[in-house]
Amino acid sequence: MRKTLPWIAVVAVLAGTTYLLRSQGRLWVCSCDYVLLWSGDAWSSDNSQHLLDPYSFTHVLHGFVLCGLLALVVPRVPAVWRLWLAVSVEALWEVVENSEFVIRRYREETAALGYTGDTVLNSLADIVLCGIGFALADRLGFRLTAALFVLTEAVLAVWIRDGLILNIIMLIHPIEAVREWQAAGH
Repeated sequence: MRKTLPWIAVVAVLAGTTYLLRSQGRLWVCSCDYVLLWSGDAWSSDNSQHLLDPYSFTHVLHGFVLCGLLALVVPRVPAVWRLWLAVSVEALWEVVENSEFVIRRYREETAALGYTGDTVLNSLADIVLCGIGFALADRLGFRLTAALFVLTEAVLAVWIRDGLILNIIMLIHPIEAVREWQAAGH
């Protein structure tokens, strides 16, 4: 039971998040009546509506960051419970990210002009990817994780003109020059 309890706690977080997202009016899957494993166009209406998309990589990066932060803040807590904490924080973010306030903020202040929020399927995949990022960072250690973080951010900046750091900046304190640069990419 001791080994399964953290995993039961993770499933409980996923179930609770599903309930909260549905309560917010989030659709289970895309209203387009089909489900894609991968939607590669960050500027299409399919973005955030299917299982995986270019922003999925930023959720892996969330896992990297949360792994490092939790190792610093609660170093004596077993890794599996730190994973549960990371998944819980990510789940909370998914609920907040899909609130009307944040959706409106994305539309008004970032290049995500047509953003309507995530589907439940996409949000759950994002949470799982955060957990994968956490586990990967826990195995790779700080140096390799930091290098992979920088590489991922660079690839996303070239590919979709966005990434985790740009996303945070533009959500909190938008910069017009960055918004113009992002908009020129699609």
